Amino acid sequence: MFHYTLDTSKSMKEAVHSLESSLKEEGFGVLWSFDIQETLQKKGFEFEQPFLVLEVCNPKEANRVLAKNHMAGYFLPCKIVLYQEENKIKIGLPKPTALIQMVNDESLNKIAQDIEERLIACMNKAI
Repeated sequence: MFHYTLDTSKSMKEAVHSLESSLKEEGFGVLWSFDIQETLQKKGFEFEQPFLVLEVCNPKEANRVLAKNHMAGYFLPCKIVLYQEENKIKIGLPKPTALIQMVNDESLNKIAQDIEERLIACMNKAI
């Protein structure tokens, strides 16, 4: 699977707050929060499903990855999505280990694995 996704019983607002706290503990910050539902509705589209995209970054890790291969920048910052499906809030991310395979640079595999494990731990803690 290219992604890791889980359910939470928390509201969207509670899940975002909890996720931001757990990310902060791991040295990640939310650079930007993109509310897809709000944006589409402002553009005149009927989109009723809450859907947020959080762009998260750990500056130390970003520097480490980019120092090895600038092409990895195509995948930065990392994205974590939160959306509602069937009255449940889902939290998910594209796995850094899956994305980094497209760069074809084995020196990045360990770094991607470490970042992935840390982000998944943050998500698990947030639920």
